[in-house]
Amino acid sequence: MQVPDIPSTELAYFDPGDGRRIAYRFRAPKEGATTVLFLAGYASDMEGAKAAAIDVFCGARGIGCLRIDYSGTGSSGGEFADGTLVRWLEEVLSAIDLLIDGPVVIAGSSMGGWLAIHAAMRRPDRVKGLLGIAAAPDFTDWGFKQEEIDTMRRDGKLERPNPYGPEPSVTWLGFWESGSAHRLLHSPINVTIPVRLVHGEQDQDVPMGVPIKLMADLRSSDVQLRLVKGAGHRLSEPHEIHAILVELHGLVERIA
Repeated sequence: MQVPDIPSTELAYFDPGDGRRIAYRFRAPKEGATTVLFLAGYASDMEGAKAAAIDVFCGARGIGCLRIDYSGTGSSGGEFADGTLVRWLEEVLSAIDLLIDGPVVIAGSSMGGWLAIHAAMRRPDRVKGLLGIAAAPDFTDWGFKQEEIDTMRRDGKLERPNPYGPEPSVTWLGFWESGSAHRLLHSPINVTIPVRLVHGEQDQDVPMGVPIKLMADLRSSDVQLRLVKGAGHRLSEPHEIHAILVELHGLVERIA
């Protein structure tokens, strides 16, 4: 819910260095404060309920908030078919380097949680905390049947029914190959910062074994998993968003 005295942020664009037009909304932090970087899920954008709630939460507390749309999604330029995990990770790292001063907490939703872990590994001097919201690392590995992979290799893409809208969910071969080359689970993950994971007990997209395995593989000794009873993958109901914000508040306080 929008708070009246928290002004909205303007839509702007940055170039990571090769002409890409990446859309973002930035709320500057008070001096010395942390900035929360929100990373959306696959085929999602920065205008969703969770992203907006996090932005308002940050604005009410003098915390910075940066939201971006990956190339080919939302208000950014480019074609979605050209998107890969590595391409979008490059944009995330550029956003940290070019737009944020000071410490960063990354809040990643679904695929955004996968990107958040990679970003934390590549910017250990900047990223001081990580919040995974239904985090989906390695979903190119456990999220597809062999016949679906065969279809992608044959046709260059896979279309599946989309439970969240009328248009089919499309996975392009380039994205799948990029994800498969950047798997994290089943080996030590070199992230030692505080990590909080929020997961729906009834998540049908990301099995419960994923956050449990992620907890085990992260090198950090400060990892906590919060399960929300009856919640699915989207975690967008008011009480689910409240649970996310409680964890974010604790994480920001933990690193302040």
